[in-house]
Amino acid sequence: MAITYDAIMGYAVPEVTRTLSDTDCILYALGVGFGVQPVHPGHLRHVYEEGLDVLPMMANVVAYPGFWLKDPATGVDWKRVLHGEQAFTIHRPLPIGVKLRGRTRIVGVDDKGAAFGAFLFARRDVVEEATGALVCTLEQTTLLRGDGGCGGRDPRPRPVHRLPRREPDLHHDLAVAPDAALVYRLSGDRNPLHADPAVARAAGFERPILHGMCTMGYAGHAVMAAVCDYDGSRIRSMQVRFTAPVYPGEMLRTAMWIDGDVVSFRTHVLERDTMVLGNGRVELVAA
Repeated sequence: MAITYDAIMGYAVPEVTRTLSDTDCILYALGVGFGVQPVHPGHLRHVYEEGLDVLPMMANVVAYPGFWLKDPATGVDWKRVLHGEQAFTIHRPLPIGVKLRGRTRIVGVDDKGAAFGAFLFARRDVVEEATGALVCTLEQTTLLRGDGGCGGRDPRPRPVHRLPRREPDLHHDLAVAPDAALVYRLSGDRNPLHADPAVARAAGFERPILHGMCTMGYAGHAVMAAVCDYDGSRIRSMQVRFTAPVYPGEMLRTAMWIDGDVVSFRTHVLERDTMVLGNGRVELVAA
């Protein structure tokens, strides 16, 4: 079953309700590298329930509808799907113990032809169930490598951020744990590409790869450590383009440019000298 523009635009992504617990928040933090320094105050405040701070990058998984592109009703060749871009904006701190509702909708498709595939654009608004107050907004671009020729020439929802041309102002290194993908998938994205070696090989990878949003979480971790003194409340928004996969166990180096309240960044895997995140941008709340 191949997709068509009208059919995919008409697909109703299931709404999701979720109440975050301290366990949810701690598990997410462990999945993006917090806790490897268990007595460091900046790590501990995100992995210990006493005085727990919720990471802003967790917006990516709050009231997340899961790997809905695997639903046969979409017609998508899900084994050939890749995450292209991701952005979030925090409107109010992510609350623990408050029922949240995630409303995801497809906002566009940009067909690049049968030889390349198609970009699918989706947006998720997360609101407090009781009040309707907007908590965060997520924007996602997905590359449907097996579904080019479906039609659609919709523009991307937000422009690509251009990095400064000067040398980076600083960088921060983080090692990805060998089990990072297995831990991170417990926060909601159970795409078997990140756990099942057979599925990974069928998709053209030598072994399971890290979730793109987990790599994004590590980059946010690096920005927090290098620029924000581990204070996640400083991060208002974040956007990134995924340029290459990461394998669990690799070392990530995030280079940063500081221009007032904007941090531009990109992330490389040191072992392979490969850029895995590009065109990154974090907007900070003034200290």
